[in-house]
Amino acid sequence: MIDRYLNKIICGDCLQVMREIPSRSIDLIVTSPPYNIRNTSGHGILEGTRRWKNPPLQYGYAGHDDNMPHDKYVEWQRNSLEEMMRLLKDNGAIFYNHKWRVQHGLLQDRADIVGGFPVRQIIIWQRAGSVNFNNRFFCPTYEVIYVIAKRDFGLLPKANGAGDIWRINQDSKNKHPAPFPVDIPDRIIRSTNAQIILDPFMGSGTTAVAAKRLRRQYIGIELSPDYCRMAEARIQKDNFVFAIQRELF
Repeated sequence: MIDRYLNKIICGDCLQVMREIPSRSIDLIVTSPPYNIRNTSGHGILEGTRRWKNPPLQYGYAGHDDNMPHDKYVEWQRNSLEEMMRLLKDNGAIFYNHKWRVQHGLLQDRADIVGGFPVRQIIIWQRAGSVNFNNRFFCPTYEVIYVIAKRDFGLLPKANGAGDIWRINQDSKNKHPAPFPVDIPDRIIRSTNAQIILDPFMGSGTTAVAAKRLRRQYIGIELSPDYCRMAEARIQKDNFVFAIQRELF
């Protein structure tokens, strides 16, 4: 039964947990996986370099070094997407945030990950700014959200007016090393009738916070016990703040 997973942060491996969840039980998936950023030909954030002082992902994440061989990373992400597709109802969709990058001088557009999946649209998330140590390229200021949709997925009336370029600043107050701004899942969730939202790479709990604010139900999966505690504390704090606001207004 799906009820046993609802409104919980489940600490564990996302593939193992997703394989336990019933098929066609999820309305919407909003997620941003680790980017495997330490497996890179660049030198901006690598351990021991001096080009960027104390970068957030210099040592990876808590519980995940973010430095897999590329073929293993692609296999992991494709397996994860296959499980997500199994979990979705026929009117569901995955909003899969990832980052294009230059690897060995060539653009790596993640086609090896999303190829073969029903990508209906690409949304550009334009961030406030970035850091660039390579004078052969303009500074990257965007990430990509792949809309991987099942056949009956649709938006609410007038929601399509948001366009496909979203100018949303990063979350500068989040202690997670790669925070996902709450405005992104908020915009996605409020554009649909989805009642059960899954994030298999929950991190600091951003998707859950957005779902709760919109009175939807969530399921979060996160490998790191540290981030699980961070997410649970953040959700509780957000609940408290919103409860006070409702009393005041």
